[in-house]
Amino acid sequence: MTTTTAEVLTEVRGQVGCITLNRPRALNALSLDMVRALMAALLAWQKDDKVLAVAIRGNGREGPFGAFCAGGDIRFLHAAGKDGNPQLEDFFTEEYALNHLIHNFGKPYIAFMDGIVMGGGMGISQGGTQRIVTERTKMAMPETIIGLFPDVGGGYFLSRCPGRVGEWLALTGDTIGPADAIAFGLADGHLPAAQQEAVWEGLGARDFADGAAVEQWVASHFTDPGPVQVTTRSEIDRYFALDSATAIVQALEGASGEWEQQTAAALRKRSPLMLHVVLEQIRRARSMGLADDLRMERDMVRHCFYLRPGQSETVEGIRALAVDKDHSPKWNPARVEDVDPQLVQAFFQSPWPAHAHPLAALD
Repeated sequence: MTTTTAEVLTEVRGQVGCITLNRPRALNALSLDMVRALMAALLAWQKDDKVLAVAIRGNGREGPFGAFCAGGDIRFLHAAGKDGNPQLEDFFTEEYALNHLIHNFGKPYIAFMDGIVMGGGMGISQGGTQRIVTERTKMAMPETIIGLFPDVGGGYFLSRCPGRVGEWLALTGDTIGPADAIAFGLADGHLPAAQQEAVWEGLGARDFADGAAVEQWVASHFTDPGPVQVTTRSEIDRYFALDSATAIVQALEGASGEWEQQTAAALRKRSPLMLHVVLEQIRRARSMGLADDLRMERDMVRHCFYLRPGQSETVEGIRALAVDKDHSPKWNPARVEDVDPQLVQAFFQSPWPAHAHPLAALD
């Protein structure tokens, strides 16, 4: 049986539930309707003994694959944040609940992470049991560019990267490729892009004894991703272990290396406030379980839009990048040195009592 909405296609083929994100013109950016369609399909398949595993991919502009998911629908977030649309609250609550379900699904969840995998696309793949990358994979959590933070469980999975890679990826929003994704624990195997269709079709056409057999068959197609591209691990671990965002930026600026200067220049373009918030997020999350991390991030995202009425860094960041496209956000404060520590700590104070938290039920 095939279920079709405009933006999500779901079908059980053989013993595998198959999901295709079908919003190629927007690089499969997640809408609230897409989050709801994904949640409904997964809840049904979780209880269906005939479904041994789930596979998810994105449609590109020329057909299946080529683009996984570029994140959440930031134009919707901008409009909803400006207008006070209550669906903004629904979007984040339901998206984070979906992320939690994927991490705790209990059956193989196979994500074909071809092309762009960013933001919300990481949220619907990082909880998978087989996270497949290709030579075309471009992976990032670039939220500080729009005055947000790496949410969708980003605190949880980035903080568990080796060394200080999590802090580096979270603060800079830098993009990595397939070999680095595997090396940093953000992917499980590499599959040449040209072989994805055959593996996808095979999943629906073969008979499997159990979920483990599905995963073993997929893994049998993995190939060498080639050498890692990030050659600055020692520098990342040194600078991004410093005590504060200000210390990191200033130390990078004080160094003479090309990588240090480029990284410092990139950080100077990010929201100064959110650099401090994000560093705190990653370091808190390192000792948290997933459910607690998602509750913390739900608190944080509420504050991103409403802590300072009329002064949302996120609304301003999206405006500059995607609405007016002037690429000149008016960050407040404008410099990382001028951020009030009390303002940073306010992001980690929940606006709800524990029993009334929108994600209270997650465990």
